[in-house]
Amino acid sequence: MPKTTIKKALSSSFVSLPLVNPNAAGIDIGDTLHAVAVPAGRDEQQVQTFGTMTCDLEEIVTWLKNCQVETVAMESRGVYWKPLFTVLIQNGFEVYLVDAKRVRNVTGRKNDQTDAQWLQQLHSCGLLNSCYLPDEEQEALRTLTRYRKCLVGDSSRFVLRMQKALELMNIKLHTVIRDITGKTGIAILEAIIGGERKGENFLPFVDRGIKADRATIVASLQGNWREEHLFTLAQSYQFYQFYQERIASCDLQIERQLQQLNSFDNTPEPQLYASNTSPAEVALQLNSKQPKKKKNKNSPRFDIPTYLKSIHGVDVVAIYGISDRAALEILAQTGTNLSKWPTQKHFVSWLNLCPNNKISGGKLISSMLMKKKANTASQALGSAANAAQKSNHWLGDYFRRMRAKGGNKYALVATAHKMATIYYKMVRYKQEFTPLDLFDYQQKYKLAKIAFLERKLEQLKKQAA
Repeated sequence: MPKTTIKKALSSSFVSLPLVNPNAAGIDIGDTLHAVAVPAGRDEQQVQTFGTMTCDLEEIVTWLKNCQVETVAMESRGVYWKPLFTVLIQNGFEVYLVDAKRVRNVTGRKNDQTDAQWLQQLHSCGLLNSCYLPDEEQEALRTLTRYRKCLVGDSSRFVLRMQKALELMNIKLHTVIRDITGKTGIAILEAIIGGERKGENFLPFVDRGIKADRATIVASLQGNWREEHLFTLAQSYQFYQFYQERIASCDLQIERQLQQLNSFDNTPEPQLYASNTSPAEVALQLNSKQPKKKKNKNSPRFDIPTYLKSIHGVDVVAIYGISDRAALEILAQTGTNLSKWPTQKHFVSWLNLCPNNKISGGKLISSMLMKKKANTASQALGSAANAAQKSNHWLGDYFRRMRAKGGNKYALVATAHKMATIYYKMVRYKQEFTPLDLFDYQQKYKLAKIAFLERKLEQLKKQAA
């Protein structure tokens, strides 16, 4: 068969993809330049390169409008996409933010222009899905909570440096009291920086809650008092105090943002209550006193549970293991409208707390978790699962059973998965947390295991017959 005939046959058998978004553009994001591709025939140059200054972003918007573009797809790389994303949204474009792993270019020569064209082609055919994007109020809260987390981490570094300075002077205070940043520890540190050196003179600063005897405390405060270590101790203490002030200021801003989020939140009334329940009874149920969890020293300095209950309409802090700080981080990461995830399975999959099943030829090739950095909500749920492992309730029993089955990491993911499911149902459907009785939960599991073993026994009997 001649080559021309073969080419005609191949071209006639080729099935082109339908054009879903005819007015679609693709943008390859960079730190110093953006490559923008528009549909063919809209301009003499199908791909143009722009800078990243504000005036350059305005030129991109003008060119896209002249090319009659309505929707834009761009990759999510670092934070470089955010300024252009904001400008495009303000000018009425529909913007798809896509994961770079899902839009890898075809093999061959690679550059910014071909990447932009590839994005434009995929988006024109409707093959791209946008990432989850928070609204402005949630984005502000997310930025503040992430910044606060960084401040807490930086503050803890200087606590470690203070402990190192004390250790180098052979001052064993941090081995006698539990926390050198507590009431007693701060008073003793300030006295040391102020020039006090005799162990007996530190005793008036010791709080009654300290379990160590006075003789041990005096012995722990005898050292070499070297000048260079005293200097580093004073410097580290000043930095610690500075970060504590910044954290307190950040807490005030977070509280203001929560108040604003509460005023903007239009969450519908809870639907789990009966139709004959009066508003007064609903308010009584929402405001009923729950046993308060012990606050961590790094928790924000305001009443988080009250804000969360007002925003969500349910008490998410009632979930075993979830602290007020963890609940705040989850709110900042996921928002209040969980209907953006159609089901709880979509929500758990977005958190990367479920297997990434790969099936080919009808066989399961792999069920490993996706290798990607856990977001703040996943980390908070993982910490909550870890906190529940030694607790005497059904989630703690579930963790220990999963640990016996697949190890500690397996149990962490499984328990965090269950907590995420509970959180999703509470926030989306306004269902209060109703914990199971531990004895009933264990009995139910035993009966299910007996039924499973009986089915296996029947199968073995049939095979042996």
